[in-house]
Amino acid sequence: MDRYRHPALKQLKEQQVRFAPVDKRLEQVNRAEELLAEIDPAKKYPYQLVCFRVLEFRPDSHTGLLLDGADLVHDLRVFIEDLSASTRLDAVAAGEPVVTVDELSRQLNVSTKTITRWRNRGLVSRRFVIGGRTRVGFLKSSIDRFVRENDDRVERGARFSQLNDLEREEIIRRARRMVQFCPSARPAEIIRRVARKVGRSTETIRYTIKNYDGENPTRAVFGNTVGPLGPSEKAAIYQAHRRAVSPDVLARRFSKTKTTVYRVINEMRARHILDQPLEYTFNPHFDEPNADEVILAAPLWESEPVRPAAATDPEVAAAVPPYLSDMYETPLLTKEQEVYLFRKMNYLKYKAGQLRERLDPRTARSTQLDEIERLQKEALSVKNQIIRANLRLVVSIAKRHIGSLNSFDELVSDGNMSLIRAVEKFDYARGNKFSTYASWAIMKNFARSIPDEHQKRDRFVTGHDEMFEAAPDTRSSEHAYERQVLRLRSSIAKILERLDERERSIIISRFGLDEGTEPQTLEEVGHELGVTKERVRQLEVRAMDKLRQFADEEHIELPEEE
Repeated sequence: MDRYRHPALKQLKEQQVRFAPVDKRLEQVNRAEELLAEIDPAKKYPYQLVCFRVLEFRPDSHTGLLLDGADLVHDLRVFIEDLSASTRLDAVAAGEPVVTVDELSRQLNVSTKTITRWRNRGLVSRRFVIGGRTRVGFLKSSIDRFVRENDDRVERGARFSQLNDLEREEIIRRARRMVQFCPSARPAEIIRRVARKVGRSTETIRYTIKNYDGENPTRAVFGNTVGPLGPSEKAAIYQAHRRAVSPDVLARRFSKTKTTVYRVINEMRARHILDQPLEYTFNPHFDEPNADEVILAAPLWESEPVRPAAATDPEVAAAVPPYLSDMYETPLLTKEQEVYLFRKMNYLKYKAGQLRERLDPRTARSTQLDEIERLQKEALSVKNQIIRANLRLVVSIAKRHIGSLNSFDELVSDGNMSLIRAVEKFDYARGNKFSTYASWAIMKNFARSIPDEHQKRDRFVTGHDEMFEAAPDTRSSEHAYERQVLRLRSSIAKILERLDERERSIIISRFGLDEGTEPQTLEEVGHELGVTKERVRQLEVRAMDKLRQFADEEHIELPEEE
């Protein structure tokens, strides 16, 4: 079935798939089918009226738009099928009997191709989950309505397709003789020859031989050559194709036509694509008409001279193994570059997802599959570019979490996985800094995977993780951050000497300032000093006031309290 003739109906479908609950979508499918039965192809209909009949409200978009009746009939049928597919409704839960294409062709005594033609002439089809996968089906009420309104057409189709016993025997006899005299001929060629001889369609001949072979397996004309391929055979064809075995060889090996082999390869490619997870962050700009031109256009900074990578700070690089030094040759991303890359990556995934929604493995074409794979490959390339520019962030955080129970290499490997997940989940439209979001994701993962970190996180749970993730974008190099930390530690150690012994002990214990120690609770510090935790709190407040005073005198900028 052709796709939408008018973009307004396509946009309406996409909005409902994305935002409407499943039960609402099912109601909209039923109302769309009711409206379809009333449309006169010779008239024009306001888009607002169509929306009101289907959605029960009038949207603000496309006011004044008139839809041609013939185009509306076509697009409503596509709308019904696409929207029903998005609900993933099991056929047994449809509320009335559901009939597949093959079952309906047997009921009405016509070919499956005739059923396909009737779908384009008013037979309303939906998509249901049948046998674990989404397939085209027809509600009994939809079939009854079509038969009632097209009685002559249905009768002519059945009369044309009906064969008597003598005609069936003649078809089987001719096919068997051709197989005997032309053993190298393919089944499709034999079927075409028989069709020309007896004056019937190739579909009728194929269907007749298939039924005969199924009922008489020991006397079958083609054996299993015209029967459907099983999952294992399809998988074998696809794997052989990936090993560069030609379709001609596969057709002879499996006694199928080359067309069938191509169809199987495309079906398996489509199923492989649909089995792969595809996550992206949607943005309303993706639906704008000029989205391709705006989002995929080459950015201005690509035409500028390549910005040299920041020189590796000696203090920071000292603990980095030689095999990781190459990552410091990749420049850090500016805010403009970061937004561009994240937007492009998610838009490419969005486009691939839109194509995947319309992908039916049984009718998949190579052009469809090539385009989806191209978009996914390009999105992966952009994703890898973002990851490479942020690998040094993982190293920087991993160095601060090395302990007796974990190695640096393990931390880097674990942190890289967290970075990859962060790239997939980050919403660039919020205006936040990706390094802040990724740092929090990496540290949260370390807190789960490093035993020593569990206790530390439990003591400092703030309940404001979202506030941390939404930190303002004040961009700075990870090297500069580490230098700042080193200078701050040195300055704090200097002014700590001006506190008395008990105050200094409390501050060091509470904030874990001794190398290799963890921050302690008020209760733990009080137990060590033999005082209550309330007394420790009072002494801590007094000591912090003194430190701020000393810091002002020494012109040291201490972090503000949250």
